[in-house]
Amino acid sequence: MPCLLKPSPSLAPRQLGLGFLLACAVLVGCGGGKGGDSSSGGGGGVTEFSSSPTLSGVAAVGAPLMNARVAVVDGSGASLGSTTTRAPDGSYSLTLSSKSLTAPLLVQVSGLDAAGNPQVLHSAVPILAASTPAMVAHVSPLSNAVVALALGADPQPVFAAAKSNGPALAAAATAASAAGEFVKTLVKPQLTDLKFSNPTALSLLADPAFAANKGAHDLLIESLRVSLVKNSKGVMQLLLSNKLVPSQATEVVVELPTAQTELLKTSSPTPANAITSTLKATTSPTATLANLAALDDLSAALNKLIAQGASAATIGSHALLAGYDTHNGRLKAALATKLADYVAKNRQFGRWQITGCADDTVSGGLCKRVLVAAPISDVSGAVVDTFSDAVSYTKTSTTGSVWNLIGNGKKLALAVYPLAFQALAADGTSSTALTPNPVGGLQIAVQTLLDGSTTPLLTQATVQTPSGFSIPFANCGQAQLCISSTAGATSVVPTGGLVDTALLRSSVGWIGADDLLLNAKYLATYSLSGTAESRAIYLPAEVPAELPAARFPTLDGVSSSAPLRGGQLLVGLTINWAAWAAANPDLRLISVRTVLNVPADPTQAPLITDTAPPLPPSTTLALAGISVPDAFVASNYELWLGAQDAAGRRFYTRYTLTP
Repeated sequence: MPCLLKPSPSLAPRQLGLGFLLACAVLVGCGGGKGGDSSSGGGGGVTEFSSSPTLSGVAAVGAPLMNARVAVVDGSGASLGSTTTRAPDGSYSLTLSSKSLTAPLLVQVSGLDAAGNPQVLHSAVPILAASTPAMVAHVSPLSNAVVALALGADPQPVFAAAKSNGPALAAAATAASAAGEFVKTLVKPQLTDLKFSNPTALSLLADPAFAANKGAHDLLIESLRVSLVKNSKGVMQLLLSNKLVPSQATEVVVELPTAQTELLKTSSPTPANAITSTLKATTSPTATLANLAALDDLSAALNKLIAQGASAATIGSHALLAGYDTHNGRLKAALATKLADYVAKNRQFGRWQITGCADDTVSGGLCKRVLVAAPISDVSGAVVDTFSDAVSYTKTSTTGSVWNLIGNGKKLALAVYPLAFQALAADGTSSTALTPNPVGGLQIAVQTLLDGSTTPLLTQATVQTPSGFSIPFANCGQAQLCISSTAGATSVVPTGGLVDTALLRSSVGWIGADDLLLNAKYLATYSLSGTAESRAIYLPAEVPAELPAARFPTLDGVSSSAPLRGGQLLVGLTINWAAWAAANPDLRLISVRTVLNVPADPTQAPLITDTAPPLPPSTTLALAGISVPDAFVASNYELWLGAQDAAGRRFYTRYTLTP
């Protein structure tokens, strides 16, 4: 029968949810059951449904997660089925495969966000009731935070081994309600700015009004940067911050194990004890939040232009682009050409996702150039591209959207990434050519070529590390400048390998501990058209301390009996990475490169071929054959694979092929 216990009105909101769950756990038949089994927030009880139960919800990171995979398990670890989210709105609906369920239900969604970053997020249904077969579980970075706090751990490995994690799931069900209340205290400024009149009534797991439509709940998600990381002591942490500030600085740090211990207390839980940061709540982009509800009108206006068959000239002169200057060197004409290509291919914009702020400084919570991304889909709803730019707000705009494209105002792109690198032999075994293998480090990207151009924007630059050392860069004929061993050089010969752009800890003595931390500040100095510029670059995540082999991208079918051979690159080769992709849904393959070189002659530039891998879920790529000049006699063949996670951490694998 349904749980008839009434919670005491004297309990505080966080204690009320926890106390109610614990009390329900001891009542025989609470929530309905068979043979006296209970179904409660404490987990472990079996609920028998008279009809097939269903689960529905919305998966979003602000913008909906389109065509993402949804999988569900119950508290016993039993798989209850899977489905995919709908392309327009990220919603899903699933009839569960069993009528006998053990609380709680744990939901995992894996897919790409609007910026093309891989996301693996979780949600839960902590309490089951036979009288409520239609259940709701929304999936977002905040629901993932709730589940992580309730588990005291990263949900992804728990979900992967759900059958052996019954006690952990039961504890998570007990702590889930209090965890949700705790998360809301961490983002109180956003809740205030978004005018939630009764935040205690907001469910981060099952809000009946939630949709990925730039409403209040959706904008709460949009305004936050939320991640789970393991610190240098091996403790899992929840990190939260205001997304619309220039740096990547974490504002609130919560240690998950300590938080869960507090949340499970039967009286006077104080999860705030788990906060190790000075700030106890995130800051909020107050002024910007007030205008973001209308952001998706820009997609509608651009899609109207596309549907009307607008030419590049028409698009370039349209008011939607009137204030556009440049975005990482891309001028308005190049943007208009790109949009005209969408017209020719009948592609449309999805909903926008906020990715950051392009302003150097922000005052009063007002970001004037909001960084955004949108998925580009074909008529079938398949995402075939992602679009990134910056937008600005104009209250008096008459374009059909008060948000219009403006660009980030930067003349070139700069970035620094934490990376890990492993070297493999042709048969897939670890190579002895790299010591240690694998190794961690940093990759610095200083753009010099625009898309389709062979004229460099600049020929040299320096990048200063947080430790105070400066690294010289020079033009090497590639899209990014290469690290130079000669100070002041304007040109170098590339190797085609990571040493062109990466500082590996095993070979560069100028890399210290401060250089490897989240939000470490690097300073790039260069000259464009005779004008000197300096720009800060922030490290988006810590350099991985642990380098498990399973994280590095590998190819299917490579073995001692089937090694990779250089001759295969010459005639063309189809590669497949399905097994690695299935084991690492939070990583996406972002680069494939072949390098043919002559190690005996370092003055001889290698033959470098980059091929863009397809967006997931595709895991195969046909590499075209390589045309080798008569005078070029390669003696070394390499195949490079690069992958990246949502935080910007990169994992590279180099295969050295046999001739």
